[in-house]
Amino acid sequence: MTPNVLLSLALFAFVSSITPGPNNVMLTASGSTFGYRRSLPHMLGVTIGAAIMLLLVGAGLGTVFEAMPVLYTVLKYAGAAYLLYLAWRIARAGSIDSGEARGKPFTFLEAAAFQWVNPKAWIMAVGIVAAYMPQENFFWNLILAALVLSAVNFPSISVWTLFGSAVRRLLHRPESVQRFNIAMAILLVASLYGVVV
Repeated sequence: MTPNVLLSLALFAFVSSITPGPNNVMLTASGSTFGYRRSLPHMLGVTIGAAIMLLLVGAGLGTVFEAMPVLYTVLKYAGAAYLLYLAWRIARAGSIDSGEARGKPFTFLEAAAFQWVNPKAWIMAVGIVAAYMPQENFFWNLILAALVLSAVNFPSISVWTLFGSAVRRLLHRPESVQRFNIAMAILLVASLYGVVV
């Protein structure tokens, strides 16, 4: 992979990671409810899960979906249904002070598994393989691409979790918390626009 392609890949990973999407909305909500430190397993699951997805898509899972497009469609709509369920849970979440009582943040494995039903993660993985992977030394470049994605993704999603943690200090009244949670739920539902269209 040439330095120019590597830089372009890093830029694509940054734009894909920093822009709003299901992961970032959920991390903002997690940061506001549980704080940055307790959201670390969630963030690591997103980053490692996306890298593993990229490796598997590049290694041939994409050809399975080409051969059986119905499988991809089922996965896409199952992911959309799961996102709607998560939006409902976020909208109904209680006050920040009750965070311990009403649940816990995503675990590493839950966040990593979520990537497989996250439409934006699929777009990132397929986009990287299709646009940035040279045929020469393909598997070495695939590993390099997964490392670049991880190096760019973690700080990018950390911004969203830190934002949620900062907002946490401002949300003292129950009605403010409720409005914030509803706004996060609406953003999560809006992130499904690409799936529906």
